Amino acid sequence: MIKEIPGIVPNGNIIRTVVEELCRPESYDAVYHRPTLEAFMPSLDALTEVVERLRMLLFPAYFSDSEMTLESMPYIVGNHLEKVERLLSEQIKRGYGFSCEMTDPLVCIDCAERSLGLSRKFISTIPEVRRMLVTDVEAAYEGDPAAKSIGETIFCYPSIKAMTNYRIAHELYLLGVEIIPRIITEMAHSVTGIDIHPGATIGERFFIDHGTGTVIGETCNIGRNVRLYQGVTLGAKSFPKDDVGRLVKGTPRHPIVEDDVTVYAGTTILGRIRIGKGSVIGGNVWLDHDVAPGAMVIQGHNAEPVILSMCDGI
Repeated sequence: MIKEIPGIVPNGNIIRTVVEELCRPESYDAVYHRPTLEAFMPSLDALTEVVERLRMLLFPAYFSDSEMTLESMPYIVGNHLEKVERLLSEQIKRGYGFSCEMTDPLVCIDCAERSLGLSRKFISTIPEVRRMLVTDVEAAYEGDPAAKSIGETIFCYPSIKAMTNYRIAHELYLLGVEIIPRIITEMAHSVTGIDIHPGATIGERFFIDHGTGTVIGETCNIGRNVRLYQGVTLGAKSFPKDDVGRLVKGTPRHPIVEDDVTVYAGTTILGRIRIGKGSVIGGNVWLDHDVAPGAMVIQGHNAEPVILSMCDGI
């Protein structure tokens, strides 16, 4: 005979009691997704397949299709693109449905056509995505003495994985696709520890050495040939609110980092400030003001940032 434990609902009533609690409106109201027009949620499995197929064709023969030849490449790439177009179109449509408040089923027809068009527009950007990623790979190889080959950076480096997801997501973000870009960057974030918002603008030859704990906010604008180390935050210092106290969305609130800047580990740079071309920011610096081009900034006494020198061309 099973003994009842004081304070615990008898066995036969536990599930019924919990069901009743979880189905109370005041329990689920804030977290229940109410789909309109029977819209489905985006599929993480489908989006994972989209990203992995894109990774395969962006870096041929690295992540699959290892026996690819120059002769078979057009067929394999075409096969991946056809599947990406179909899968991505459906996920874009689901992304719109996620936030849609329409109640007319005829709207869904237009949404499906628009989603297919956006999927095709995105596919047209893939050559440029690869071109940008090639510069990121070169920066990783040339900037890290531990890298033995270009292939090692492609296959092993978390920065390249995160940047691949980011550059895919950024193109979708620019096309106005709902929620899907954020899901794609969060996929890489969960694996690499590198958190890049798809709305950030990042130029060529970008490299995050080690990478873990790096955060790049939505309105960051990063130039070319910029190098960050692990634990760097490019974040917002304050969040303006409207007349009723709600956060104002989309305002520029993250740093502008000009070309050829290096930021060392553990540094936090906050607000819409400008880090000038060629400057070097030392480790563990807390920075909330502009830095002139060519400056070198280190942590001083009492954690105050100190400008050591002005050295153009660093």
